[in-house]
Amino acid sequence: MELSIKNLLDNFADDKLVAPKVLEKKMGCEDDPANLHQLQIALDALERVGILVKERGKYRRVKDENLVEGKLRCSSKGFCFAIQDDDSSEDIYIRESQLSNAWNGDRVLVQVTKEGRRRRSPEGEVRLILERGNPSVLARVRRLEQGWRGKPLDDRLLFELELLPSEAVTDLELAEEQLVHVEIVRYPLGQYPPLGKITQILGNDAQSAADTELVCCKYGLNRNFSEAVRTVAASLPSKLKKTDLKNRLDLRSLLTLAITDELPGSAFVDAAFSLVQTPTGDWQLGVHIADVSHYVTPDSPLDREASRRGTTICLRGVTLPLLPESPLGFVPDQERLAVSLLVTLNGAGEVLEYELQPSVIQVDQILNSAQVQAILTPGEASPEMPPAVTEEVTQLARLSQALHQQRFQRGGFEISLAQAYLHTYDDEGLLPALTVTPAAIAHSLVAEFLLLANQTIISHLQTLGVPAVYRVQSPPELYDVQELIKLTGNLGIPLSLSQEDTVQPQDYQNFIRQLATSDVAPLLMELLLETLKPASDSAVSGPHFSLASVQGYGHFTAPLRRYTDILNHRVLHAIFTEGRDRRSSRSKEQVNLRHSSAVGEISWNVLPPEIQRELESAITLHLPHLQEREKVALQVMKDLDGLMKVKQMQERTGEVFRGLITGIQSYGFFVELEELMVEGLVHVSSLRDDWYEYRSRQQTLIGRKNRRQYRLGDRVEVQVKNVDYYRQQIDLVVVGGGSEATEEDLEEPGVGPETPSNMEAELE
Repeated sequence: MELSIKNLLDNFADDKLVAPKVLEKKMGCEDDPANLHQLQIALDALERVGILVKERGKYRRVKDENLVEGKLRCSSKGFCFAIQDDDSSEDIYIRESQLSNAWNGDRVLVQVTKEGRRRRSPEGEVRLILERGNPSVLARVRRLEQGWRGKPLDDRLLFELELLPSEAVTDLELAEEQLVHVEIVRYPLGQYPPLGKITQILGNDAQSAADTELVCCKYGLNRNFSEAVRTVAASLPSKLKKTDLKNRLDLRSLLTLAITDELPGSAFVDAAFSLVQTPTGDWQLGVHIADVSHYVTPDSPLDREASRRGTTICLRGVTLPLLPESPLGFVPDQERLAVSLLVTLNGAGEVLEYELQPSVIQVDQILNSAQVQAILTPGEASPEMPPAVTEEVTQLARLSQALHQQRFQRGGFEISLAQAYLHTYDDEGLLPALTVTPAAIAHSLVAEFLLLANQTIISHLQTLGVPAVYRVQSPPELYDVQELIKLTGNLGIPLSLSQEDTVQPQDYQNFIRQLATSDVAPLLMELLLETLKPASDSAVSGPHFSLASVQGYGHFTAPLRRYTDILNHRVLHAIFTEGRDRRSSRSKEQVNLRHSSAVGEISWNVLPPEIQRELESAITLHLPHLQEREKVALQVMKDLDGLMKVKQMQERTGEVFRGLITGIQSYGFFVELEELMVEGLVHVSSLRDDWYEYRSRQQTLIGRKNRRQYRLGDRVEVQVKNVDYYRQQIDLVVVGGGSEATEEDLEEPGVGPETPSNMEAELE
C-alpha cells in the first residue's frame, strides 16, 4: 500500500490501540528499511501534532469533533473550501493564510475555528495534509534570473515551481515558453518553494499537444506499468495444473461464447456465456467470470497496482488498464478458471433457481458486434459460422430480450444516445444509467446477462450476511427534473411526474418515450442523462434508481477492469472455502450456501468472525480511494470529450448555428448547438439591444423594453465568437431567436436587487 498519511490513519478505528508491527504489515513496509524509516517519521509527527497518542508502545487516534476530513477545492481567485465526503455536511472556508501549503485537490484534515451562522460557512485551518492531489502538473516554463520556473496551467494552483533538469529533459532551455508535464519532487516546505522536474515537453501551447497526452498528464495517469509489476504478470501460468482444478465444477464441455467489442486477441475479456435447455423446457444460462482473485491475492504486487488504479480508463483508442496483459482473460480454446453463475430461467426471463460455483471453462469463440448482427439478421450469417454457435447466439438474443422486458416491468430504463459512449464495461459501468447506441449491438445483448449476474450474486452475498461492495444510486433531484420539464414544455413536449413531489424510474420510461419523438431527441436524451445522479460504491446496500433495483445490486462481472469486482470475488471465495453451512457442528440440517435455496434459511454467521472482520476492513479501507478513482475516470473522459469538442469549434469560429437554451443564470445563458451537440455560453453583457433582467423562478432573462426573453427550451441562432481550448469555454453571441414575453411574463416579479443588470454583469 502507498505510504501516505491518509492510508496510515485509515488503519485506526474505534478508539483501538494499534501495534507498530501491525501497521508495518498493513502498509507493506516489513521488508523495506527505507519505508520503515518513513513510517516511523510519520508516526512521530502525528504524535507530535496530537493526532495520535502512544500508549504502552501502541498508537491510538485521538478523537476530536472539531477535526474534519475533506478535499480542498479552490477558485482561481484564491477562495478555498474543504469539501466533506458527506454531501449533507457544510463546506468549510479556509483563508489563504490557513492553508498550510495545501493545494487545490489535496485531501486535508481541518480544524474548525469558527462555526457557521446564517449564510456564512464555518471557517477552519488545515492541520494536516493527508494526501496530495497533484503528484504532477501541467505548466508553462519561463526563465528568471534565479533559475527556471513553471507556472501551472490550472489557475487554481496559485504558485510557481522551481524546475530541475531530468533524464527526459537535461537542457531546460529546450523547454522555455513550452507547455510541459512536471513531476513534483518536493512539495512546499517552510520557506522552500515546490520543486519539480520536467518529464515531457508537450508543445508551445495546450492545443498543440495531443488530446490524450494532455489529459493523461493533467491527471497524472500512467499508461505503463513498472517493470516489477509487468514481470509478476508475465510470470502467471498460462496453462492450468491438475491442482488448479481441485474443488471446481468442470464446465469445459459446454459451448461457451464471449461476446465483446474488445480487439481480437485482447487480454481483457473477462465474461463468457453458455446456454443449455433443461428437460422441462427452461433454460440454464451460464455467466462465467474470469477468476482473477485466484491469482491476484491481497497485498501482492498486482493487487497493490490494481487497487491504486481502481478502474480501467478508455480514452478514444488509448486504454489505461487496471492490470497489465496476463493470461487471466478468456481466450478461444484455452482452459481458464472462472466463477460461474448457473441460473435457470423460463422463457419469460423469470429466475427459477441459481447456483454459484468455482469452475473451469473453455471459451469456444469470441464474437464481435458485426458477427452478432450478421447472425441475428436473416440470410446474413457467415457460412463459416458453426450452426451451433448461430443457434446459441439466436437463443441468447431471445433470452436477453425477455430479461430486458422483465427489467422494464420493474421500472428500469435505458437512454438511447446518438453518439457512442466509450463502453469501458459491458454493464452500466461508470454511467448513471444503461445507455444504448445503434452500433453497440454486442453491448446491448450481453448487458442484460451481466446486470442479472451482478444483481443475483451481490443479492446472494447480502442474504448470507457477509460483507460486499454495493452499487447504489439516489433518485434525481426534484429541482433538476422540474427544470427539464420546464425546458421541454417550452418545446411543446408536456412531460409530467406521476407523483408531483417524487421522481420514480417509471417517470423516466415515460420521458424517454415522449422525448424520442422530438426533432432534437439526441440533445434531449443527453440532457435527461445529466439529470441522473452518479451511482457510487458503498459498503451498505441501497436502491439503484436507474436499474429500479430496491437493494442488493453491485459489481462482479468485470474483475479485469474494476477493483471493486475483485473485492466481491474475494468475499464469494471466502464462502466457498470457509462458509459454515449449518448453525453448529452438532446440527444435522445443512444449507447449500452456493444455491438459491439458502435464501431465507440462514440464521447464523456464515463466515468465521476473523474472516468477516478482515473482509469488512478491506472494503472499508479501499472504498474511499476507489470512489475517488472513479470520479477521476469520469472527469478524465469528460475532459477528453470536451477538448475534442472545443478543438472542433475552433475551426468553426465565426460560423452561425441553431441551438437550444439549456440553462439560464444571472450572467447569461447556455446554448447547446443542435448540429454538433456542443454547449457554449451567451454572456449577458453581449445582449446590447436592451437591459435584461434575470428571473430565477421562471429561469428567464427578459428585456425591460423590447419584451424579448430568453428562457429554457427557446431556440436561438448564435455565432461562435471565441474558443478557449484548455478551459473548454465557448463564447457565443445571439444573432436571432428567443421568444416574446407575454403580459403575464412581464407582470411576474424578478428577483429584486440580487438581479444583475447588463452593466453589472460586465463588471463581474
